[in-house]
Amino acid sequence: MKVFIASSSFAEHDKEPLRMIEAAGLTCVFNPLGKRLQPLEIVTYGKDCQGIIAGLEQYTDAVLEALPQLRCISRCGVGVDNISLKKAKELKIEVRNTPDVVIQPVAELTVAMIFDLLKNLTVQATLMRTKRWERKIGGLLMGKKVGVLGLGRIGKRVAEILRSLKADVYGFDIAADERWAKEKGITHVSLEELLRCSDIVTIHLSNNGNGRFELGDKEIALMKDGAMVINTSRGDFINEEALADALKRGKLAGAALDVYKTEPYTGILCDLENVILTPHIATFTVESRRQMEIEASQNIINTLVLR
Repeated sequence: MKVFIASSSFAEHDKEPLRMIEAAGLTCVFNPLGKRLQPLEIVTYGKDCQGIIAGLEQYTDAVLEALPQLRCISRCGVGVDNISLKKAKELKIEVRNTPDVVIQPVAELTVAMIFDLLKNLTVQATLMRTKRWERKIGGLLMGKKVGVLGLGRIGKRVAEILRSLKADVYGFDIAADERWAKEKGITHVSLEELLRCSDIVTIHLSNNGNGRFELGDKEIALMKDGAMVINTSRGDFINEEALADALKRGKLAGAALDVYKTEPYTGILCDLENVILTPHIATFTVESRRQMEIEASQNIINTLVLR
């Protein structure tokens, strides 16, 4: 049996995941292009494979129908919104992911972005590189009202870290965990109240279980003047044009994004100084990539060999 490694960076830092797959008697077929694959490319390279280790490439109905031997898609990451789950179920293709590995790296990047915005770190570092000694006053996280939009695994971890740093944390989730919130000192509020009261809004929604949401003109109008926005979740939770407009006119003081509607991102936000942009790197750490790839490999082995 063959496993198509669609993720272009798989086993880049540690060969253990490949060793596991080969030791289980499976043959690896690799993405030869070194980039995120388009639908036709997935079919071209993965057509004879029973398993796929997937990145963020799109597995549409047409793609899945064109892969008649496929039995398992093992997503190297947590999100599976790039996979047509309804069609996969219909075709009896098992879809697996690695949800727990991503919690700490995404939470750490989120908190790092909050501190960067509050302390003007990127702005100050850029000025110093041009030999300009210009001090920009910053702010404390302690005492700030931070709204965590989405309290799943990652949102909860972010909220706990922020509380430990003495921020006032508010949360919104359609499936509120009241017991956890009371224990951790998190105040559950409505979506509208969270947007109105927060100095910083950080988005940790999922396409599954938290409903559809987009931070657009209407939502931004509810927010405090001078508030900040963080998104390390999904790119389609923010209307990038509306965000850019709010940043330009000073309604919002700053934003930090790691995810975008279209990636690679080269849009309007790249031109603004009060924005921190990173190229979807939240889980791109040596430790988390290794563990994620090991778990993704084990998911393939469990489905194709051990079952």
